[in-house]
Amino acid sequence: MALAEIMLEKDIVAAILRYLKGRPHCFAWKTHGGMYGTAGIPDIVACIDGRFYGFEVKQPGGKLTQLQEVTLKKIEDAGGVALKVTSVEEVKAAILEGGFL
Repeated sequence: MALAEIMLEKDIVAAILRYLKGRPHCFAWKTHGGMYGTAGIPDIVACIDGRFYGFEVKQPGGKLTQLQEVTLKKIEDAGGVALKVTSVEEVKAAILEGGFL
C-alpha cells in the first residue's frame, strides 16, 4: 500500500463510527482523552445487542501501548470484547464472531 493510501487514525475512527451508528441495536461513541478522561480506555466504546465492545483503533502496523494492552485485557476479563482494530472490516468480523449480524 502506498503511503498516500494509508488512512489516518482519525479517518479510520470516523469510518468505524459511521458503520456502528448505522447498525440496529447499537450505541457507540468515541472516547476522548485529556486530563478528565481515564488513560488507556479504547478509542471507541459500543454496546451492541447487549454486548460490550472496546475498539482501540490503530493504523495498520500500529502498536498498542502497555496501558492499552492492560486495559483491553481487563475488559475481556470482565466479559467484554476488546480488540485492536485497523479497519471497519475488522470491526465487522469481531461482531460476527460474537454471533451478531
